[in-house]
Amino acid sequence: MSLHILNAISPIDGRYRNKTESLAAFFSEEALIKYRVRVEIEYFIALCEIPLLQLSSFDASQFEALRNIYREFTTANAQEIKEIEKTTNHDVKAVEYFIKNAFDRLGLQKFKEFIHFGLTSQDINNTAVPLSVKEAMNEVYIPQYLELLNKLEQLASEWSDVPMLARTHGQPASPTRLGKEIAVFVVRLKEQFNLLNDIPSAAKFGGATGNFNAHKVAYPAIDWKAFGQKFVHEKLGLHHSFPTTQIEHYDHLAALFDTLKRINTIILDLNRDFWTYVSMDYFKQQIKKGEVGSSAMPHKVNPIDFENSEGNLGIANSFFEHLSAKLPISRLQRDLTDSTVLRNVGVPFSHTLIAFQSTLKGLNKLLLNRPKFDQDLENNWAVVAEAIQTILRREGYPNPYETLKGLTRTNISIDQKSIAGFIDTLDVSEQIKNELKAISPMNYTGI
Repeated sequence: MSLHILNAISPIDGRYRNKTESLAAFFSEEALIKYRVRVEIEYFIALCEIPLLQLSSFDASQFEALRNIYREFTTANAQEIKEIEKTTNHDVKAVEYFIKNAFDRLGLQKFKEFIHFGLTSQDINNTAVPLSVKEAMNEVYIPQYLELLNKLEQLASEWSDVPMLARTHGQPASPTRLGKEIAVFVVRLKEQFNLLNDIPSAAKFGGATGNFNAHKVAYPAIDWKAFGQKFVHEKLGLHHSFPTTQIEHYDHLAALFDTLKRINTIILDLNRDFWTYVSMDYFKQQIKKGEVGSSAMPHKVNPIDFENSEGNLGIANSFFEHLSAKLPISRLQRDLTDSTVLRNVGVPFSHTLIAFQSTLKGLNKLLLNRPKFDQDLENNWAVVAEAIQTILRREGYPNPYETLKGLTRTNISIDQKSIAGFIDTLDVSEQIKNELKAISPMNYTGI
């Protein structure tokens, strides 16, 4: 482990770096700078394509050379921009100067004042950030989510016929099936994931207070609103928010974070259930040679993956909740509080990624302990009382609920023999008695 990782303040850049490194391309300082450069370059090209009169002589064959400024962007380039920022004390202005220097090297000096033309820094930030979030979702989050979902679907199918004693309020309840209980989480996750597709990746682009003031005063004949919408939608693949203040209103981003938080909450719920199943001995866990479960108790194999996931999901959700609550609020036409908050967007994504991997690791270690499932069902014949009283209701038997309540709410152990003996005392036909005796905790699992 490198000294840098050992000295990292946050575990997402230290202990867990190997789990979160894929997000660095989207949420690191270097990544943010690169996205800003990309937006600035694509904006300049879009101005050339109008074309503005002063850019009509720009050689379109140079567009690819301009795009290479961000396509071939390096850490050294990012460091160069950070050096410029030491003088400007403004991160976006440093990006502008960096690109202008690149224009000088390409012999394009006469056109460089159209870099960042008519824009405010938030036109760059409020396109760069949603673009990074969208691409991180598509390239990192969704593949990891689908891997976890597919594992759950596999287990739901594999264990679809395993009868299991259900527990409501922690007490024995009508039996269910293990696969069905996992399928509950699968459906919940899918329904929330579908909501993500309805949330636009929105971006603000409209000048100092959102009205294209500078653009309109310089080129009044151009439909700048249409230009902004086309640029954001076609060049960047984002939804153009209009009208806005100086900043994006972040309502759509807040909706995204809230949905991601709900997905995390579902997985957290799943973690706790599987943790409990392990504690009930429904599952053993695969043992890896050399691993230690406890520094003091050699016998222990702890469900640490589900616990690790639960902890990281809690941290992720606290960040998602703050982001979704804070970002849509800004004083008048803007304040700066969104800027420092947005720099932390990668934090909840990182903790979510750690959690997904931990849950997946925990699921892959599970070994079904079928005898324990069967034992719990056999020890709880009282749960078929619901089935018996329901059939008695169907047959018009007097006070069936109360009759079964008298049998089952005692301290006397209820087993197959006592249930059969009770059925024999009922004033019903032999056919009904046989129907009742055919019910067991193993087959009373519904649909």
